Amino acid sequence: MLMQDSQAGAAHVGAPRSRVDGPAKVTGGAKYAAEFTAPDLLHGYVVSSTITKGRIRSIDVSAALAVPGVVQVFTHENRRRTALLNYNYQDQVAPPGAPMRPLYDDKVAYAGQPVALVVAQEFGVARHVASLVRVEYEVEAHLTDMTQARADAYEPPKKRSGITPPPSPRGDAPGAYAAAPVRVSNDYRIAVEHHNPMEPHASTVVFEGGGKLTIHDKVQGVQNSQAYVCAVFGLKADDVHVVTPFVGGGFGAGLRPGYQLFLAVMASLELERSVRVELTRDQMFTFGYRPDVLQSLMLGANRDGTLQSIMHDAVSGTSHFEDYQEVVVNWSGLAYACDNAALTYKLAKIDTHTPSDMRAPGAPTGLFALESAMDEIAYLTGVDPVEVRLRNYAEHDQNTNKQFTSKELRECYRQGAERFGWERRTPEPRSMREGRELIGWGMATGVWEAQLMKTSARARLTLDGRLEVATATADIGTGTYTILTQIAADALGLRMDQVTALVGDSSLPASPVEGGSWAAASAGSAVQAACYMVREALFKHARGMDDSPLANASLDRVTFAGGRIAMQDDPTRSVTFSDAMRAGGVDTIEAEETVKPSHLTGLRYSGYTHSAVFVEVRVDEDLGQVRVTRIVDAVAAGRILNPKTARSQIIGGVVFGIGMALEEESMLDNRLGRFMNRNLAEYHIPVNADIHDIEVIFVDEQDDKVSPIGVKGLGEIGIVGTAAAISNAVYHATGKRIRELPITLDKLLD
Repeated sequence: MLMQDSQAGAAHVGAPRSRVDGPAKVTGGAKYAAEFTAPDLLHGYVVSSTITKGRIRSIDVSAALAVPGVVQVFTHENRRRTALLNYNYQDQVAPPGAPMRPLYDDKVAYAGQPVALVVAQEFGVARHVASLVRVEYEVEAHLTDMTQARADAYEPPKKRSGITPPPSPRGDAPGAYAAAPVRVSNDYRIAVEHHNPMEPHASTVVFEGGGKLTIHDKVQGVQNSQAYVCAVFGLKADDVHVVTPFVGGGFGAGLRPGYQLFLAVMASLELERSVRVELTRDQMFTFGYRPDVLQSLMLGANRDGTLQSIMHDAVSGTSHFEDYQEVVVNWSGLAYACDNAALTYKLAKIDTHTPSDMRAPGAPTGLFALESAMDEIAYLTGVDPVEVRLRNYAEHDQNTNKQFTSKELRECYRQGAERFGWERRTPEPRSMREGRELIGWGMATGVWEAQLMKTSARARLTLDGRLEVATATADIGTGTYTILTQIAADALGLRMDQVTALVGDSSLPASPVEGGSWAAASAGSAVQAACYMVREALFKHARGMDDSPLANASLDRVTFAGGRIAMQDDPTRSVTFSDAMRAGGVDTIEAEETVKPSHLTGLRYSGYTHSAVFVEVRVDEDLGQVRVTRIVDAVAAGRILNPKTARSQIIGGVVFGIGMALEEESMLDNRLGRFMNRNLAEYHIPVNADIHDIEVIFVDEQDDKVSPIGVKGLGEIGIVGTAAAISNAVYHATGKRIRELPITLDKLLD
């Protein structure tokens, strides 16, 4: 990706640079998974089950096959043979269990499960013909109600990789709670949410002949999709090339391969034709979602607000075929200092698809309960909500007894409160109003993991002074192209328009899925390491030149800028990149490097990003309508690579939090076992009219342990704490404490 850059010679990292992929996106030049094409491309349309649980008695496809233009209808009766073992279907981030196998047999495990795939020469024909497929079912009783399933909750026998189970209890939490003079005990719940990215899930499989496939997949990890396809269909990695240069929003929905990928590859291999399968918006509700979690939280405190006991229990829904897990209760053990804590996390089986990671999985869920309860402690003790958090400030991670790599949360509280004008808040509920609107001010703390993942990157400098950097990571709209370009440009003192960043291609150096807010730290560190290796090789050639002005120089005494290597103390002593390369007899210099987390650092430190979220709401006293009119989010996230794209990251997360607090709710009819509002008309998400002033503050934070480039990650911290802060502001405005999100009119007018 290229961008003209007028700031030659200026440092790019830390500067607010525009997105290098921006022109392609606004002009329509960016191509997404369903926009790639191929000669004689066929179109697949999924037939979804109309029951929630049972088996297929029969499928009649005769009417469908009789329609001109129909090539084939695939069912469990004529599907291509695939791998037998569950292991082959488990992708990089799969939870323990047996992943769903599309069209595997006659069993139906959840509503909307794919039961057939119609393949036709035109999309319109395939869509029409799908309605002609006749399926007869044998229906079995289902259970999708978590309040009933909770009775059979269990601790998962096998832990999901990367998901830390709750720590062992510390101290005597029940005894300390019983003795505490101030106590809070409540249940909390957040509605099921679906990701609903702008780009639906789609896979375009180009059949290249000779068993080779080029796949354009809506996914957050191209090598994850590649490995899945190879394992399931018994193909060689060299025969499967996955290319996804752009992703129209993922939010976690694209971490795992979707069933449309399986179906498109299956049809392409069987028919030896190129095939595209694109899901409808309705079908976007037939796989992963943020799970339904039933939480109970008990806090005991002294009369000055200092915590004496924390007990947090959660039961999360999962499918019958996988044990999906996320971190929900652990946050209560590390967010605040408390010597007595007991945390439990269990699963309950329901007849739905497996839930999936959704932006900051587990954190906004668990912290909604904790931060709501902390707000109640503040009101019960008469201590300001900010002050009660400062009195319980955690200086280290009590879950692991490790020090934090860095923590500037105190400064987040200070700067956020000052910018918001928190000192003007009157503490009593319903004490602030304007006309018929009640005004509420609330706040909450946000915490999210700061991780570094093993990632490789390649850098290649050519004789004409151009630099290419490459890694297989994805750009899911977060600005990855841009920050990698900035890092690479600074490493060799180039303009940004002299750098090309390549991502989203399975043939590039290895990278994990883009999720968990680790992409900038991981891919950025790998790119920098590769560029530094190129720089060292270039400098070696420069020193080896005949009569080189740099012959006796060391790398730390020179600068790289404007296509030259020059002495810091005497810029006239310099060598051009091109002269150094010619002297070395090379026209390219290439290096590939890998970064991975330090085992020693992991043993000693915990890395987290922190935030303090301050919210103003206005509530119509007669109608119960809630408007979020102002948010200040102060974030400590280590080094900020690009304030412009970073601000967008936080704003996006905050808008997600507004949706969680006030609007988003996948309505499950437990009688039918189906989500009923499977469209954007009835599944409400925030729109422009819902969003008012959002101010982002980046608190200065130096961290030399969390990643080689000092970056912590921003993709998810914006949502964490936002819903809780809105809920707390609504209480301040109305005096009504809502513990089940979203906060809708009926709950305020009840």
